[in-house]
Amino acid sequence: MADRCDIAVVGGGMVGAAAALALSQAGFDVRLLERGAAPPMPGADYDLRVYAIAPSSAALLSDLGIWQALPGDRLCAYQGMRVWESAPERGLNFGAADVGENQLGWIAEQVQLLAALWRQLPPGVARPNTPVNDAVFADGALLKLADGELQARLVVAAEGAGSPLRERAGIVTAEREYRQLALVAHVQTREPHRGLALQRFLPGGPLAFLPLADGRRSIVWSLPAEQARRVHALSDDDFHRALAAAVQFETGTILRSTARTLFPLRLMHATEYVRDALALIGDSAHVIHPLAGQGVNLGLADVAELRRVLVEARAQRLDWAGLRVLRRYERARKAANLEMLALTDLLDRAFRTRIPGLPRLLDAGLAMLDRAAPAKQALIRRALA
Repeated sequence: MADRCDIAVVGGGMVGAAAALALSQAGFDVRLLERGAAPPMPGADYDLRVYAIAPSSAALLSDLGIWQALPGDRLCAYQGMRVWESAPERGLNFGAADVGENQLGWIAEQVQLLAALWRQLPPGVARPNTPVNDAVFADGALLKLADGELQARLVVAAEGAGSPLRERAGIVTAEREYRQLALVAHVQTREPHRGLALQRFLPGGPLAFLPLADGRRSIVWSLPAEQARRVHALSDDDFHRALAAAVQFETGTILRSTARTLFPLRLMHATEYVRDALALIGDSAHVIHPLAGQGVNLGLADVAELRRVLVEARAQRLDWAGLRVLRRYERARKAANLEMLALTDLLDRAFRTRIPGLPRLLDAGLAMLDRAAPAKQALIRRALA
């Protein structure tokens, strides 16, 4: 006899764990299947993987009991952002005060968020070291596991960009390889960050400096693959000089840095988010360029919308795992995600296109937008949503 549940969430990363917790708290019988081990407990060192958490995502995490469980001394609120291409003084400045808010968002470590999510899961929900070997979608879903079978009315795929469940369902994707690598590290700068995030668009890709709670900054530097490998291999002193020059010394001298890591960049969007008894969320449905820092926020918005749709359908005594109901989730999230995918891709293309005169035009556009209060406020509110 197969084990049974209402919903099986496959993938125990940030978005999958949030989905399992949200749906469990909503009264569904949930299993969280993670092929790897349970996440490690946070240590004294800061995780290299950090997220820019938007207020809407913080609200969901608070609703789940996660936000208030995070150590306050490891969260960094940021109140402003400066974006430029050729010169900081001709860039765009976002401020939370422009729209009457206290902050634009928070920088949080992946390890802290993931550990808090797993700790909050009810007993019996999480099943680490449980890969899904096969799936049959007929009258719900039958998942073939190493130690047996699991029958679920609905499977939620949160496996990441290479989602096997998405492939098994025959859902195709639109993809673009950026031929870039993102270099990530934490750095200590001579100038304090004062709660300000920085982003400069360079010919090879954007460079972001994000403030950390301990006074350091996390950097995400997107570069063409070969250039990224060369920068990654530099000595610390040479790396610090190259990084300070790339940000036009807005942070002062780079004093110290952690080990550096590289990861590839791509754009991916699934043509369908749902099939009968299957819903894709997070990176299983969409992957965007990190320049806007919105990847995890889009995934958490998927979680919030899926929970809303399923709870509403259950209250109406509808087949909440059926395609007709799941299409409601797809319609809501596909439009919002495509908008952000298109925007980030357009920005990357525009600032990396070396057409004569274009950099000057982009500079002028940023400066003009900076002076247009209504348009700037609309952009800030869109980022906060």
